[in-house]
Amino acid sequence: MVQLQPAQLNPSADQRIVHADITWQQFKLIRTGFGKSRKVRLFYYNSIVEILMPGREHELFSRLIGFLIGLFCLESGIEFEPLGSTTQEREGEAAAEPDESYCFGVSKATPDLAIEVIFTSGSVNKLQRYRVLEIPEVWFWEDGLFSLYRLRDLDYEAIAHSEIPELTHLNIDLLTRCVLIGQTSRLDAANTLRNALKAQ
Repeated sequence: MVQLQPAQLNPSADQRIVHADITWQQFKLIRTGFGKSRKVRLFYYNSIVEILMPGREHELFSRLIGFLIGLFCLESGIEFEPLGSTTQEREGEAAAEPDESYCFGVSKATPDLAIEVIFTSGSVNKLQRYRVLEIPEVWFWEDGLFSLYRLRDLDYEAIAHSEIPELTHLNIDLLTRCVLIGQTSRLDAANTLRNALKAQ
């Protein structure tokens, strides 16, 4: 089964293809076919392949979120390793390329946080593939809001703020506001975040 999103007619919108009944070996061949193209993100779980070609707006929000989290860490004196869309996989079971991912404190084999920007959510259960990959915390940005999830007892639970030790004092409402400001002015977004951190 192949699902094509109608938004693909708009070059600034995401283009997304979902294909079911794909083996892990077939997925690896598909991934090889795309080579090192960074214009495509590939996901695999439960015999379903999701191929995402992010549009301009998707990439804008992804970069804004990454920029602001990096700025927060720098202003707060937090050591961090930005891994971007580095592929995370468990052989034969799942693979994901989040929009942004991070290790905090020290480098780790599995990132502490994965973030996905969602414009065409479809029916794929995105949290299930991250559960297999054992990513401790996953954030989704959709419709101008963050949704945060924490892995507990092999399943994710919705949380109001990050439980990553280095991020517990990151105000998600503030981050959300700065991301929205950043749509029109990255400088204003950065200054809003800096001023709020200084006032704490």
